[in-house]
This record gives sequence, structure tokens and C-alpha cells, in this order.
Amino acid sequence: MSEPVTLAQVAASLPEHAHERLAHMRKVHFFTSDLSVNEFLLVRDAGFEPLGLVLGSSIYHIGVQLAGWTQNKEMDVLTQALYHARELAMARMEEEAAELGADGIVGVRLTVNQHAWGNSVIEFVAIGTAVRHTEGHDYKTVDGKPFTSDLSGQDFWTLLRAGYRPLGLVMGNCVYHIAHQGLVSWLTTSARNQELPSYTQALYDARELAMERMQAEAEALGAQGIVGVVIDESNHTWGSHVMEFSAIGTAVLPISANHQIATPSLILTVND
Repeated sequence: MSEPVTLAQVAASLPEHAHERLAHMRKVHFFTSDLSVNEFLLVRDAGFEPLGLVLGSSIYHIGVQLAGWTQNKEMDVLTQALYHARELAMARMEEEAAELGADGIVGVRLTVNQHAWGNSVIEFVAIGTAVRHTEGHDYKTVDGKPFTSDLSGQDFWTLLRAGYRPLGLVMGNCVYHIAHQGLVSWLTTSARNQELPSYTQALYDARELAMERMQAEAEALGAQGIVGVVIDESNHTWGSHVMEFSAIGTAVLPISANHQIATPSLILTVND
């Protein structure tokens, strides 16, 4: 959906203090992490060590695109802008992980912030914990980048134990203008229970486009499927008739023929 961001461009856009912090952490073998204690221990049990908290951000000005008052249509300029902003934040987070020598990033969170600079300015932030396989197995993507995943430490452990591995956090989005109903139509339907077909079709189309684009990203990675999919919708700053639909999940691939996990056992405490 946009021109790919090169590693050189991303590395050049990282703050100097980020390079200094990451270099120091790698030198003294000191890590930071937003994993809970349970997540930290399960990630270790899965054969990975945390290397450091990594992040990327992009403050993006969203341009203007006009749509007909009564027209259902994708706002492709806005779709492209929001997708590119997320991509920049993700790429900077991945570059920080690469500087730490990471195989991947777990527990990735993508957030959207609106500051006081204006209604058309949005900040996208990507945060996660960089990890490395303790026995040196290669878990990087086909293009040599660290894998990304929004799975929790517990889900990451379960996925690996079941014979799968994460390939990457995949996403798709669609900004869609939903046609206004119009006064005559509103007057004829306001007193009745009935479906509004144009609204239904608009929202259905927008979600399908987001899902389709997320699936295309996963297929490009060679994934067998996507787990933990979350579909979100937001108006951001545009008002009630323009909405963004986003679909995000972790693309996975089997690495073992055995996909069985141990059956949980019941443990009763005898402590008072």
C-alpha cells in the first residue's frame, strides 16, 4: 500500500540517544522489558532471552480528502496516510530490535495518540520487548528482520510449545466515507424498525477491505494463518461519517508436525 521503508532510512531517523541507549544495553548485557513476571519467565522457558524494550513512533499529518455527501466510498488518501504512519512506527521499533541483535519482538502494542497540535495530527507508537533465542536458532523473517508479534508472553510460550512460530505482526486498514441518509430517507425510516442497507453495505465493505489487506500481508510472509486478530474502528478526528477500520494479528507458520500441548492439571493448595 506504500513504498517500502529501507533500513537505511529508518536507522537515519532514530534519535542519537536511542543509538547510544541500545549500544550501552548490548555492551553491558542489561535489559528492560514491559513483560509481566509471568510473561518474562515463560518467554525464558520458551528458549528466548529479553534484550530490551524497543519502540518506534511517527507523528503524521493526515491530509484532506473530500467525498460526496451521499456517496459510500473508500478515502484512499486517508487510508494510505494512516497505514504509512503505522508502518514507520513499526519499522523504527524493528530497527531498534535489530541494533540489539534480536531475533524478534514480543508483546507489541500499537497505540494512537492525539496531541494538542491540531485535529489533523496523529502520533502512532509501537512498543514491544526484543528477544533472542538462547541457543542461536534463527527466528528472523525471510528478509533478515526480527519477527514481530502482539502475543502475550503466555500465548507466545503456548504457540511455540504447540509447534508454531510467529512470522510477523500483519495489518490492514480502510478509511471509509459512509453516505448521509438524507432528510427524506430519515423521515421515512425514523418511525420503523428496519435495516439500512446502504449503511450495512458500507461498513461491511470497509471491514472486508481491511481484512483482505491483512491477509495479503500474511500470505506475502509465507504464513499458514493469523492468530489473535483484532478488528477495530475509529472516527479519529473526522466526524461521524468517516471511519477507519483496522485489522491486526500475528501471522504464524508450523515448525513441527506435532501440535499437541500438555493437558492442564488441577492443583489444589492445602495452605490456609
